[in-house]
Amino acid sequence: MRASSFAAGVIALFGATSLASAQASPPTASGTAFELTPYAGYMIFGDFLKGPLGTNISNAPSPIYGVQLGMKLYPNISLIGNIGYSNANVTVGVPFLGGYSIAQSSTLLYDGGLQLDLPMTTASGFRLKPFAQVGAGAMRYNINASILNTNATNFAANIGAGADLGLGQSIGLRLMAKDYIGKFNFRDATQLDIQGQTANNWALSAGLRFDF
Repeated sequence: MRASSFAAGVIALFGATSLASAQASPPTASGTAFELTPYAGYMIFGDFLKGPLGTNISNAPSPIYGVQLGMKLYPNISLIGNIGYSNANVTVGVPFLGGYSIAQSSTLLYDGGLQLDLPMTTASGFRLKPFAQVGAGAMRYNINASILNTNATNFAANIGAGADLGLGQSIGLRLMAKDYIGKFNFRDATQLDIQGQTANNWALSAGLRFDF
């Protein structure tokens, strides 16, 4: 959980900076009130379940696609909504032997939260806007194994950080890392009272941010 602790510290620092800015001056008209960011990247899933002798069950790393909408509440504070989709193999990991695919899993992520910005201008004149995000939502899995099809939905908190690089007046390049922290709902999927792992599921992405 070291990465999560570090990200939480970043969020706290950005939050203090942004709140101080918001208290110092009320929202001003900047010409844009919304941000739309279609993105694509790579999803690295944590373990659903750890078994004996180092075995585990997890989704294999896979591409992720999504879109995020932000609405400004203050110059440096936005309310955000996000939806993402990933399609992966469910694998059983065995030490020294690797992973074996046992099913297909499509994962829908949907969440909302706050984004805290720290705009700056680099020495070369580029407009750079580091940001941090914190929120909550859900991860919905649709798992298909031959004739068996099942679904499971679990709560997932999330924290993220990244940066926007301005490319024009109303467009920018966004790079982001986001950690979805949740526990796979085995009762929902199998009706069995199995306690899974609390997992860190990392979404690493790049996209274009449009301001309007």
